[in-house]
Amino acid sequence: MSHISTIRSIFIIFMIMLSTSTYAIDAKSVLDKTAAQLNSKGGITATYTLNSEKLGKSNGTIAVKGNKFHATSHQAIIWFDGKTQWTYMKKNEEVNVSNPTGAQLQALNPYNFINLYKKGYSYTLKTTGNSYEVHLTPSNSNNQIEEMYITVSHQFVLQQVRMKQKGKWTTISVSNLKPAKLSDSSFRFNAKDYPKAEVIDLR
Repeated sequence: MSHISTIRSIFIIFMIMLSTSTYAIDAKSVLDKTAAQLNSKGGITATYTLNSEKLGKSNGTIAVKGNKFHATSHQAIIWFDGKTQWTYMKKNEEVNVSNPTGAQLQALNPYNFINLYKKGYSYTLKTTGNSYEVHLTPSNSNNQIEEMYITVSHQFVLQQVRMKQKGKWTTISVSNLKPAKLSDSSFRFNAKDYPKAEVIDLR
């Protein structure tokens, strides 16, 4: 191999290494900037559509403030105050009280990736149209989320979360995201508002 060919080969290898390194950093940077926008002190509201191989289809609204959220659909209302979750089933007027895992929360709250992605995942990034798509794979095989795709706009606004758990895919699409002023009490179930509801403690 000539001296010029050797230099050319070294240059190509160097550029590949540099490109790969930047790619990984850019993927996390996209998530960091998206999470920063969502960490509004007052909170945010949005509409969502859920399509799950396990849970079926539903749509509704969601309010998020830090790690707290409040979601409504035609079937249920969910409150989560950062530790305890209340799920009110409209059909039978039951409220199930639980302390959900991170993976369970992710299936209900698309914004919970803010708490999950910062450790235990590797990232790759690609651009699709006017959006970024970050592909996350867990570094720990015991992680309940086997794979995840997070799609955000070029303005770092969350658009969609796709995740795989126990071989089943769930897709949550988000729109109409707006800043809001939400009180902490809006993320806790108030029994006075549902006097006929039966409360079932599953903790």
